[in-house]
Amino acid sequence: MHDLIDIGANLTNKAFTADLERVIERARSAGVATIVVTGTSLIASRAAVSLASGRAPTLYATAGVHPHDASSFSEGTLEELRALAADPAVRALGECGLDYNRNFSPRAAQLHAFEAQLELATQLKLPVFVHDREAHEDMLALLRRYRDRVSGAVVHCFTGERHELHAYLDLDLHIGITGWICDERRGLHLRELVRNIPADRLMLETDAPYLLPRTLKPAPAHRRNEPAFLPLVLQAVAQATGRPADQVAGETSRTARAFFAI
Repeated sequence: MHDLIDIGANLTNKAFTADLERVIERARSAGVATIVVTGTSLIASRAAVSLASGRAPTLYATAGVHPHDASSFSEGTLEELRALAADPAVRALGECGLDYNRNFSPRAAQLHAFEAQLELATQLKLPVFVHDREAHEDMLALLRRYRDRVSGAVVHCFTGERHELHAYLDLDLHIGITGWICDERRGLHLRELVRNIPADRLMLETDAPYLLPRTLKPAPAHRRNEPAFLPLVLQAVAQATGRPADQVAGETSRTARAFFAI
């Protein structure tokens, strides 16, 4: 039985409303000892903190505003994030960053919200849980400006190309790998790239309820991902790197504990 840490699961998503506690118990039974619940908006961050508060070491949380919600970001948003981060359950700021694929918020608003959260992270001495989708150059420019002052940053759900990976590693960032690596249609390049991620920079996540691993057989009809399926990500990473699953489990969990101060 592994002692895994899922560094990103959206447990406050409505997909888990009916059976959340059973989802958490299934994760524990599958060897996932700790789940970091992702905050993606003020509402989701409040819910994540409320869910995780007092439930260490099983649950922790992040608090942040996703680029999709950047249009609503204000000084008041920043102060509420500061207040939420005072809860001991909160171990990182985010999910924050840039998303130029969908542009649900204007790019200027995304850049403003991301930089404000980077600045807050430096003040609170918290690491950052980062979202990057088709915004690598702007993302890199901001991270370079703040890297010396931010205690750490993980590029969550990394799906990028080799040059992007190495640019992030050159900044001494962490990399989160999801079930994308289990997808034979679009994740094959990750199986090559994951070999280049140092053991002390690599972490595992489900991004549940999204990104159900395609290696899950039979696939559930509802297509909902959950933390109990993290061992499938582990197996894919172990196979890709040629390292025993137990070794990868130990390495990624140690890295996550250090990053999130668990």
